[in-house]
Amino acid sequence: MTSVRIWGPGAGAVAVLVVTAVWAHGSAGVDAGLWAEVRPAIEARLGARAGGTGAGEGEARLGSRWFCRAEVLDLSESGGQVRAGINTLCLEYGERAGTLVECGGAQIPQVVRLERDAAHRGYRVVSEEEPADDDAEWTAAHFSRHAASRVDEEMESAGLRALARTHFALPADAPVRYC
Repeated sequence: MTSVRIWGPGAGAVAVLVVTAVWAHGSAGVDAGLWAEVRPAIEARLGARAGGTGAGEGEARLGSRWFCRAEVLDLSESGGQVRAGINTLCLEYGERAGTLVECGGAQIPQVVRLERDAAHRGYRVVSEEEPADDDAEWTAAHFSRHAASRVDEEMESAGLRALARTHFALPADAPVRYC
């Protein structure tokens, strides 16, 4: 009887730890090689879409440009198609008097589908989906539980700032102002 009271809770705790570890590993495991192959097509599409909107304040005044990046949350491949659940960050930067000026931006989750593009030896985006607004139901329906829990994490923008500084031929330590 004593051994059941001692071993029972211990076995239960071990089971919880094992299930948690399997869930975390299974949901966070992304094929890094596949992501490296599809990421350029995804980020090129993001930049083209963001740049074509004309929505930012700074475009006319500052000659600004949009810079975008994606972080993978879910990734799967089946039947020659890739489904990428991603978080996207697009920021609009311009330059004024040696200062980098941030004029707008958004972080939006998306589901992107791609297929292999043999002519260009890479992938091409065939469809994109994103929520109409900050829609928790859409996120829950389109992402795994683990990925959905990461959608609201703030994405790092330092890399986009560095690209913008280079684009506008500003020094690496150029200050950032806001429109």
